Amino acid sequence: MGDLGNKAEDLKGRAKEAVGDLKDDRGLKREGKVDQAGATVKDKVDDVKDKVDDVKDKVGDVVNRDK
Repeated sequence: MGDLGNKAEDLKGRAKEAVGDLKDDRGLKREGKVDQAGATVKDKVDDVKDKVDDVKDKVGDVVNRDK
């Protein structure tokens, strides 16, 4: 989904939570919190993927340098 998509999902979750709070709708409020948590998890996974790619690049540089 990418960073922009994760931010959009987080904003959607915040909006649901706020509307649920205003309407005293616990289900909608909970759904908003779940959306926010999902966006946070996706952000963390994207961060890990980026770090793994960085390490792969560094290892590749070291291996290719020795050839």
